[in-house]
Amino acid sequence: MDDLTQALSASFAVSKDPNSTAAPHPRLAQYKSKYSVLEQSERRRRFLDLQKSKRLNYVNHARRLADGDWTGADSDGEDDMEKQEEGEQNQDGNKVAEEEEEGMEIERRKLPKHYANQLMLSEWLVDVPSELDTDWLMVVCPVGKRSLIVASKGSTAAYTKSGYCVNRFPSLLPGGNRHNSAMGKDYTILDCIYSEVDRTYYILDVMCWRGHPVYDCPTEFRFYWLQSKVQETDGLTEIAKRNPFRFVSLQSTDCTAESIQRALAAEYSFSVDGLLFYHRQTHYTPGSTPLVGWLRPYMVSDILGIEVPVGPLTNKPEYASHQLQQILEHKKTSSEVRPANRSGGYELEHLSTPKVCLNAHSYHRPTIGTN
Repeated sequence: MDDLTQALSASFAVSKDPNSTAAPHPRLAQYKSKYSVLEQSERRRRFLDLQKSKRLNYVNHARRLADGDWTGADSDGEDDMEKQEEGEQNQDGNKVAEEEEEGMEIERRKLPKHYANQLMLSEWLVDVPSELDTDWLMVVCPVGKRSLIVASKGSTAAYTKSGYCVNRFPSLLPGGNRHNSAMGKDYTILDCIYSEVDRTYYILDVMCWRGHPVYDCPTEFRFYWLQSKVQETDGLTEIAKRNPFRFVSLQSTDCTAESIQRALAAEYSFSVDGLLFYHRQTHYTPGSTPLVGWLRPYMVSDILGIEVPVGPLTNKPEYASHQLQQILEHKKTSSEVRPANRSGGYELEHLSTPKVCLNAHSYHRPTIGTN
């Protein structure tokens, strides 16, 4: 067996220790050459095309989230428009045959009802886009619980990914307390990460602010809009009687090698969980999307192929290589638009970072969640 390993290592660089963090990932080159063309890169292109053609009524959707009233949710013409789009697509026999042959059928999406699966979820970033440095933005994310925040009718509610209301409180968000609700006309919907340690909701993205939905706006605009609105709202970042939890917007940066290196070398007021990569043109679409990628900081050197500064964020844990191998092996070729599952979890959630325990064998479920 040792002779065979030695012979293979001459051409494949096989390591006797499959979990060694010193060796390159044994499946990385093989995976990228076999799957990358038809995996994330192709689905990214199709997602961008799909968002140009789909017609979803985000105005009504945001109002239903704010009011909690889903009566007649299927009667606003969305179903009829989707059926019409499907009929038009089926008339093009060549296109359908080609997509079926390649396994590239795109699942038509509808906006989810109620509060489950309302958040836009990421995928593991295994296929690095060639335009990463120009067309993508990166956000450094804190450890915490992903939360859907709905401020409306003088109250602010926090929902889990699976749609459970876990807290209700006043806030200084527009519509978030009885002094600024403006008779129910103002409401705000945010994608947040809640840190129990410092009683802070870190705002990751914005879907609606003061009754103005921005679901169908590009990421770059949503991030700009979010920063400007948070700065305009006095007291939002401080704990007070009318604002018992802080709301702090996370900062984004471009994805050049230099910017990523600076981000990994910086110090943060929170414990860093991972990095989210957003395509600048993607709309806010509930469900899983290849247009938002997720990496742990220690994966950057292996996946992105750039040098990273030595520090707490980039130190590889013992399980790093095994985790990366699992991610790559489980990312089968797929062209489907994969929505979030009904339980509010992520695809391959069990492959997230294990929690190192001295007295028990247990795993830490992802907080931001990747896939």
